[in-house]
Amino acid sequence: MSDGFALDPQLARESVFVADRALCRVLLMDDARFPWLVLVPRRAGLVELCDLNRIERAQLWSELERAGEALRAAMPFTKLNVGALGNVVRQLHVHVIGRHEGDAAWPGPVWGHGPRQPCDESARATRVRAIAARLGSG
Repeated sequence: MSDGFALDPQLARESVFVADRALCRVLLMDDARFPWLVLVPRRAGLVELCDLNRIERAQLWSELERAGEALRAAMPFTKLNVGALGNVVRQLHVHVIGRHEGDAAWPGPVWGHGPRQPCDESARATRVRAIAARLGSG
């Protein structure tokens, strides 16, 4: 299923592995300011959502819903933002971001809002464990 899949180097630098689902690799963006996951379909050469077939698009949506639920349970927030831009990282990926009124970027987008603030190792590990436990298997 993941033959030829390679994670974009920027995503690899700025995130940490949480889990592999049926279609997507789930990553935690390493930014202490925001509850933030990235789902990357494990298929080589994908750039746009329309590069997925109908069944894969349905699977992606299901995995996005589950990721949002797991993120909310692990790191409560008041608003869930979902976006797939691809202007900087061309590899197809979808952001799932928990937001709070008054967070570091509110009400604007998180992209480009100051430098990323990596979590300390303990906080990062705690976030990953909490989200992975709530994602469950498969």
